[in-house]
Amino acid sequence: MPFILILFALLLPFRLPAPQQTLFVAKTGNIQFKSEAPLELIEARSAKMKGVINTAEQTFAFSVPNNTFEGFNSALQREHFNENYMESNKFPNSSFTGKIIESIDFSVDGTHTVRAKGKLLVHGVEQERIIKATLQIKKGVISVSSNFTVPLADHNITIPKIVYQKIAEEIQVDLNAVLQPQS
Repeated sequence: MPFILILFALLLPFRLPAPQQTLFVAKTGNIQFKSEAPLELIEARSAKMKGVINTAEQTFAFSVPNNTFEGFNSALQREHFNENYMESNKFPNSSFTGKIIESIDFSVDGTHTVRAKGKLLVHGVEQERIIKATLQIKKGVISVSSNFTVPLADHNITIPKIVYQKIAEEIQVDLNAVLQPQS
C-alpha cells in the first residue's frame, strides 16, 4: 500500500490538465458595407455571416452568402449588386480565413486588438490581407469586431463609366460576431 501512495505522489505533478474548449462558433454574425461615392451613398447588411475560431491553433474562418445583403437604395440596386458586381450566382460567398498573429490566452477574460492574416475571397479572387480586429473574451464567449476596406480593383470588380461617380472604388466593411463554444 505505501508503494501505491508513493507512486501516486510521484505521478501527481504529471497529471493531464482538463481539456479546454477549442472551437468557438458564430452561427450568425452581422456584416455591413458602405460605398460612399461623390453622388451616392450605398449601404447594405447581412445577418447571415457564419464563423469559427479554433483557439488552440489560433485559426479562423468567416463566410457570408453574397445574396443575403439587404438595404441598398432600391431593389434594382440590389439586383445590380448580385448580378453585375458580385456575380452571386457564379461566386456565392465571400470569406476570410487565416490565423491570428498575436498569441492570446482565450481562457482569460479581456479585450485584445489583434491582426488576422489570411485570404480574403471576394468575387472569386483571393487576396492575402492582414486585417485588424478586436476580440473581447468574457465568460467563455468571444466577441469579434472589425472594420476594413476592400478595394474593388483587387477583386476584379469593375465600375462602368456611367455609374463611376455613384460607386466608391474602396468599400468600407464592418463586422460583428459572437462566438460560443461548440457544443
